[in-house]
Amino acid sequence: MAEKNWKEAEIGPIVLFGPPGAGKGTQAKFIVERYGIPQISTGDILRSNVKRETELGTQAKKVMEAGELVSDELVEAMVADRLTQPDCTRGYILDGFPRTVAQAEWLDSHLSNLAAKTGKATRPIVVVSLVVEYNALLQRLTGRRSCPTCGQIYNVHFQAPAKEGLCDADGSTLIQRKDDQESVIAERLKAYENQTLPLADYYRKSGRLREVKGDDAIDTVTAGVFKAIENVDSL
Repeated sequence: MAEKNWKEAEIGPIVLFGPPGAGKGTQAKFIVERYGIPQISTGDILRSNVKRETELGTQAKKVMEAGELVSDELVEAMVADRLTQPDCTRGYILDGFPRTVAQAEWLDSHLSNLAAKTGKATRPIVVVSLVVEYNALLQRLTGRRSCPTCGQIYNVHFQAPAKEGLCDADGSTLIQRKDDQESVIAERLKAYENQTLPLADYYRKSGRLREVKGDDAIDTVTAGVFKAIENVDSL
């Protein structure tokens, strides 16, 4: 039996959760490659609207120049517009959205209204949460070192350079980002947990949350993510 061509299949909306260091970026790349769907970042959408001086972008620029946060309404309007683009027809990954229960409720309502309007029901949203134990996250993040010259990334715990503190490629002294210092990471993880727990509970209650152990080998994590996406019709 021939393997299914996932680049032609209906995939539907995907929401990928995970704390800093869980590997969301790596898994998102694999999802894009396997299914041929776009990764939609709210940050990219915002910057694009501002750069193109769209009506929404102009409104957002004024808000940001005033030092304020862009409202949910503006972000939701930009997301709604982006989802009308042809590359989203079969599915997409939402990156950085939804961030709150209110945004998740808006997304459910928007997709329901869109299906009613077009007469085309989409596959259910599949929400994949990469779960990584706290100490493992600390090792991943505090162990990161980068070369300021070539950009090569190392980890002193898992992928150390041949010579301690020096880049294998050009011998430059490796640096640690301020964001990767333990005190900063602890605050980032706390903020993520406070923000994401209510959202995870929202999707769990509706049976749409799929948890994948994120501290397994990358191939094992990817297999779990793909299984969650491809079995969404059984939700």
